[in-house]
Amino acid sequence: MVSASVEELTKSFSSIGFEEPKIKEILKNQKVSSILDHLVKLAPPSSSTTWTKQERSLLHNLAGLINKGSPNKSLNEQYSKLIVEYIVNGNLKTNLQVESAYKYTTATTGAAIDVKDFEKQTGVGIVITEDQVRDRVAKYIQENLETIQTERYKSVPGLFAIIKNLPELKWAEPKYFKPIIDQELLKVLGPKDERDVIKKEKKKSSKATGTKTASTATTTAKERSMFTEGFLGDLHRVGENPQAYPELMKEHLKVTGGKVRTRFPPEPNGYLHIGHSKAIMVNFGFAKHWDGVCYLRFDDTNPEAEAPEYFESIKRMVDWLGFKPWKVTYSSDYFDRLYELAEVLIENDKGYICHCTAEEIKRGRGIREDGTPGGERRACVHRARPIKENLLEFRKMRDGHYKPGAAILRMKQNLESPSPQMWDLIAYRVLNAPHPRTGDKWKIYPTYDFTHCLVDSFENITHSLCTTEFYLSRESYEWLCDQVHVYRPAQREYGRLNITGTILSKRKIAKLVNGGYVRGWNDPRLFTLEAIRRRGIPPGAILSFINTLGVTTNDSNIQLVRFESAIRKYLEDTTPRLMFVLDPIEVVIDNLTEDYSESCVIPYRPGSKEFGDRTVVFGKKIYIERSDFSEKVGDKEFFRLTPDQPVGLIRVPHTISVKSVQKDPATGKIIRIIAHYNNDVKIKPKTFIQWVPEKYALKVSETRVYDQLFKSENPAAHPEGYLNDINPESEIVYKNSVIEPNFKHVVENSPWVVDDAKKSEFYVAEKKGCKEICRFQAMRVGYFTLDIESTDEKVILNRIVSLKDSVSK
Repeated sequence: MVSASVEELTKSFSSIGFEEPKIKEILKNQKVSSILDHLVKLAPPSSSTTWTKQERSLLHNLAGLINKGSPNKSLNEQYSKLIVEYIVNGNLKTNLQVESAYKYTTATTGAAIDVKDFEKQTGVGIVITEDQVRDRVAKYIQENLETIQTERYKSVPGLFAIIKNLPELKWAEPKYFKPIIDQELLKVLGPKDERDVIKKEKKKSSKATGTKTASTATTTAKERSMFTEGFLGDLHRVGENPQAYPELMKEHLKVTGGKVRTRFPPEPNGYLHIGHSKAIMVNFGFAKHWDGVCYLRFDDTNPEAEAPEYFESIKRMVDWLGFKPWKVTYSSDYFDRLYELAEVLIENDKGYICHCTAEEIKRGRGIREDGTPGGERRACVHRARPIKENLLEFRKMRDGHYKPGAAILRMKQNLESPSPQMWDLIAYRVLNAPHPRTGDKWKIYPTYDFTHCLVDSFENITHSLCTTEFYLSRESYEWLCDQVHVYRPAQREYGRLNITGTILSKRKIAKLVNGGYVRGWNDPRLFTLEAIRRRGIPPGAILSFINTLGVTTNDSNIQLVRFESAIRKYLEDTTPRLMFVLDPIEVVIDNLTEDYSESCVIPYRPGSKEFGDRTVVFGKKIYIERSDFSEKVGDKEFFRLTPDQPVGLIRVPHTISVKSVQKDPATGKIIRIIAHYNNDVKIKPKTFIQWVPEKYALKVSETRVYDQLFKSENPAAHPEGYLNDINPESEIVYKNSVIEPNFKHVVENSPWVVDDAKKSEFYVAEKKGCKEICRFQAMRVGYFTLDIESTDEKVILNRIVSLKDSVSK
């Protein structure tokens, strides 16, 4: 085989459609290049202009197989030509078929090929549809359901190998397997959660020297936390992120002083949700832990979707979670610099003006008409425009010559890359919309893909931390920084935080709000941060909860019950207790006078002197909980008040017994119990119940008891839509509750902070005067706080969470 020159090889490979970057890659291997050139020459002349990307890839694969093959079993020209023809004619469609054809022909020593047997052994003519693959995968999962449910997602690698090797699926296209297996497993297992996180044990190191940490500070003085272990503990030191231009790192280190710099960059087009709390904590907390700084940067590049209330809400939520931005910046602060770099990109022949429609761009990226990916990618017809023409067109875009959609600036990346983030992303588009900060100055606005990495560079970010949905963006992020010759920050990706049994989509929440299903974006049943704050969940509880989860590259899909359990534990240690009667029955004690009073001293939190005590006055009339009384006589399973069973009252010296019961004649509902105070005899009660003195009771206008908004763990999967999964009892309002008078003292002194809470790394000092900080534990009912609609005249309470254990006796 005569070796061709590089120019001849380049021409040969170009003739079947290989583009320059791929040709350069192929030419790195001289033997494979020579074999591939020979195979191209063996192809039928009619195929010279009709090569698809798939065919080129298969031919390249065949060249690699021949190169790796044994010299004693080399493929003769006749057999090579046969395989090439079958590739070009579309009979061999996968790498497996080509490999089978290669093995078959190399095993045939000089004999004539039995075409029928050849086609049988290589799967020619066998078509296995996506539906057939799905049916077989579903069948296999059902046949092995018990094992799969036990192993859950840990079984995926083995499951993939087994299914791929099933005889009936041997010739199925490989692209079908992973998405179908993922989809079918999701149906039987639900989303991944903490059960599916595999915790890797790290080897203990005898020396700290050389251990990668976020900065040059050592970890010895730091307590163990999410910032020193796992994903965050393994991050690079400042200055270790590689650069295409090393001189830029020197300047970067001068500016940062070797300190960590991060940023939290929300788009101001909606309210933050529970998932953002992790992003806030990761970015602000990581910088704080290593004595660095964190920006709050608004990614305000889409004026059509932004609104002032979103900006203000985001600032409030960051502050509420206890973090202070080093600086508050806006992507729009850098519009002039971004525009200048867009022109640099064009001048470097890495940007071009495109006039394709959105549909044409999809087709060019290999998106088929049915919306599925995997088609042949092809360059835009405008990609080869001269630099001067692109600059002229870009300036026309800037000056308002084009309407929205008529022209865009695209990056000239690598269409041969397997990553969609390298398929000539859009950098600038025309928007005829005034900007909240820049007014009417701009007719064009940069995209996220163009803006994000460059503003990170402008702000000298050391660790650009984002969720794994942006993993593929890392390549384009670094590519763009290098093309315009700026410092390249290091993007690193961690797993998202999701709560099951709810929805976080802005669009779906908007339907709930607009349809009147909830009270607004801050309805306590939602999981926007505004809603969580209104519900009364302390910010320190959220941070502590996230810390217990840690940070990995896996998404954290947490069940709502686990989240509420963590909140409950936090509240148990940090809130005073009060006697609160949700659904009261009046109790009149017949053997006490109207002016009788007896002071009862009760601790705000038993077992904790730091909370102190309060006094509640016992008298002739009190309220008890309706569920604490039963008319049923002789019920051994009920330990509270009955006609034949006395009961103790918390911290009251003696028990009470029932004398008679009064009912509403119209409804039959008990309205009053006449009781006797057993101060003349010592009776040991089976239990004690809470009570509120009628004379000093504070009336509660509304007590809103909240439960999960949706009935299922996955409302989006409801066959009739998530709106049909709403729990009708997610909010129950009581309008006659009463609470002991010390509630006023609790409100006046909120938030109640004990020394143990202050010692936590995740303690957040809350501001006085806010309604949601007035938290207390209502004995036997749950944890409550004031709602934002509450006033001195009209008290409204929200239940934060129920008590850990419901009382059944």
